[in-house]
Amino acid sequence: MIELLVIPANQSQRRPNWLRVKLPVGKEYASVRGLVDTHKLHTICESGNCPNMGECWGAGTATFMILGNICTRSCSFCAVSTGRPLAVDLDEPNRVANSIKLMSVKHAVITSVDRDDLKDGGSIIWAETIRAVRRESPATTMETLIPDFRGIWDNLYRVCEERPEMISHNIETVRRLTKQVRVQAKYDRSMEALHRISEFGLRTKSGIMLGLGETEPDVIETMQDLANTGVHVLTIGQYLQPSKNHHPVMDWIHPDQFAKYKEIGQQMGFKYVESGPLVRSSYHAEKHLFDQVV
Repeated sequence: MIELLVIPANQSQRRPNWLRVKLPVGKEYASVRGLVDTHKLHTICESGNCPNMGECWGAGTATFMILGNICTRSCSFCAVSTGRPLAVDLDEPNRVANSIKLMSVKHAVITSVDRDDLKDGGSIIWAETIRAVRRESPATTMETLIPDFRGIWDNLYRVCEERPEMISHNIETVRRLTKQVRVQAKYDRSMEALHRISEFGLRTKSGIMLGLGETEPDVIETMQDLANTGVHVLTIGQYLQPSKNHHPVMDWIHPDQFAKYKEIGQQMGFKYVESGPLVRSSYHAEKHLFDQVV
């Protein structure tokens, strides 16, 4: 039996000390904060109350969400509202590009809700957004954190053909917990999406949350599956429950356990592994743009 370095959440409801963060400070952060407030710009960093917002903004990185704020899926870990989305905003690509230019973002992470209601899965807006950012801020690099497009691969390839510097798709949890954590998603479909992105010749990234009830063998199996698909960058972080109506935190994973997973991931051949309690999908995203994919 393998023993995880964890604190069962039902024995300690308070967050452990290693999950405390410093308040964001610094000239670069203050500058971006001022632009966001003055021009009423929207970033996931802010609306998601990300603990790394100050560090990322200080490094010139920000995350934006497109295709609205209502998702067609109801994942038990996610705070985004579920329901019938509004009509697609055709001007959204230009507004996102203008925000990135105004904020002087060096590296933009763009994500979206799932739009299973659309025939193209939102991929047309995705492609237009990438093109708009390149037009307005040609020096800005991009990571696109995309959905699985329900396995309609022509929609996936529409994004791939724009060749952003990184394409991400998060597996989120281990195979055993996928049905209860990612209700409408499929573990193998996500793995196939990542494999197809990697085969397209693009930098590929995925992320896992811990503390949902997984075991160490579960995590290692998922890491190996990701490595086998050709994923280059892996992020591993602690799951935090958005509200009492979401999936509960089952365990607080100790930093030593995260360090162990990082070492295992490096041995598996990932080009870059971010593993720690406060790691989020876009954490240190600008550092993941290594010069060449092997």
